[in-house]
Amino acid sequence: MNESTNGYLVISLDFELIWGVFDTVEIAQKSEYFLNTRKVIPKILKLFSDSSIHATWASVGMLFNDDWAEWVQNATKVKPEYANSMLSSYDYGDSIKNIGYRDLCFAPEIILEISNTIGQEMATHTYSHYYCLEEGQGKESFRQDLVKAIEVASKMGIELKSLVFPRNQIRKEYLEICSELGILNVRSNPDSWYWNDTSSSGLTTKIARTADAYIDLGKKMYSYSDLKSTNGLPLEQKASRFLRPVEFNSFLRKLKIRRIKKEMSYAAKKGEIYHLWWHPHNFGDQPEESIKDLSKIIKHFKFLRSKYNFQSLNMLELGDTVI
Repeated sequence: MNESTNGYLVISLDFELIWGVFDTVEIAQKSEYFLNTRKVIPKILKLFSDSSIHATWASVGMLFNDDWAEWVQNATKVKPEYANSMLSSYDYGDSIKNIGYRDLCFAPEIILEISNTIGQEMATHTYSHYYCLEEGQGKESFRQDLVKAIEVASKMGIELKSLVFPRNQIRKEYLEICSELGILNVRSNPDSWYWNDTSSSGLTTKIARTADAYIDLGKKMYSYSDLKSTNGLPLEQKASRFLRPVEFNSFLRKLKIRRIKKEMSYAAKKGEIYHLWWHPHNFGDQPEESIKDLSKIIKHFKFLRSKYNFQSLNMLELGDTVI
């Protein structure tokens, strides 16, 4: 492993549109929300490009389809048979494909725009927003899902080397499949008790994850030496902080941004890694205010880059520094 004397900011975005939340929202009520998401992505890319910010965009493979006919054609032979059928993106797609909603379900033109922007890595969020910890799925359906994600990306000239597990549901035994299929990096979860069970919906866990955005519930930065790749498996890169959507409470909003900036400063001064992540659709309700908050974060990064040589890397680039 190379020794690193400066710190790194790593940004990853989980690009999903409706495929990440269809079990929790009504699509007919979220049209403006997802159309705003599509419109805000070029603004995020411009901010990144203007400030030389590198980022990883982990995209659901179904977004690579151009229309419902292509979506049907690209269905895998073995699908996850979740005990909770409400989680199946295939069942959901079948229920709405005759209605339309093309721009809320597919985005190959946006994917090309992202991949053509300097410093942006196109990664995978699995093909079907696959839930690795849910009852009713298994290794073969996961393998076919990941093969399909790689296939649809390859047709667009994109090689997938990094992966983010949907809803952060990491299954250790699936890492071998990732490695076999050429995935070099995966995003893992923070070393905090409230992230130990990613499928937990308990009140205590929810309160802790929310409160952590505003008050100190433990260190989120980590040292370069903590990056570990075991027995040829993908390199696990721990997430640090989820950038929550803009709050309606101005005090909490300021507190959140101040906390992120403080953590970035610590990483820059100590030569550590700070991994910030969010979903583009988190900007869907208040896109302009969300861009303002992101601009503040980037402005602080540029100060840290100038003073401490704090660097911006995407997941693939960070992985490439580890030998």
